[in-house]
Amino acid sequence: MARKFQEDKLVVASHNEGKVREISDLLAPFGVDVSSAAALGLSEPIEDGKTFTANAEIKSKCAANESGLISLADDSGLVVPSLNGKPGIHSARYAINPDTEERDFIYGMNKLNSELGHLPRDAFFVCALSIAWPDGHIETFEGEVHGKLVWPLKGENGFGYDPMFMAEGHYITFGEMEPEEKHAISHRARAFKKLIDACFRN
Repeated sequence: MARKFQEDKLVVASHNEGKVREISDLLAPFGVDVSSAAALGLSEPIEDGKTFTANAEIKSKCAANESGLISLADDSGLVVPSLNGKPGIHSARYAINPDTEERDFIYGMNKLNSELGHLPRDAFFVCALSIAWPDGHIETFEGEVHGKLVWPLKGENGFGYDPMFMAEGHYITFGEMEPEEKHAISHRARAFKKLIDACFRN
């Protein structure tokens, strides 16, 4: 049986403002006081795991150890089967523009579109959510949302690869969806439901 979250403070082990905002929104109904790793000045560990789950656990353990608080980490990315699973766990790194050496998802989406060419555009997002306690206990949950990649890019909401991803059964991209609509169906929301049911509900 999963361990229950009993405290009122939690650190989100991420320096990605969009991701922290999305997780904070999902936790809002539970009255949790959320801080980010960036706000607390926590380090960014080397993510050398081979899976989304492994990388999420590396981040949550590191933040819990450094902060002394329960830590929630997300590792997520886009998987494109026709590109042998790329960009996968390297989704953020894939979007680094060699000219600026900075993460640039417009560059990343253009690169992805070029690599795909006429290949099938089926894709899915994966999210692993890991919650770690300072005593070393850890719980991890995964969620997925399947769909296809579209071109040209559509919408300015969300972050990352959202403007080119259209979920199954929908006719607008994640980039066009209002946050509430995306939160209802996203990979992060699905992993979150498992987390909430296991660790937050009595």
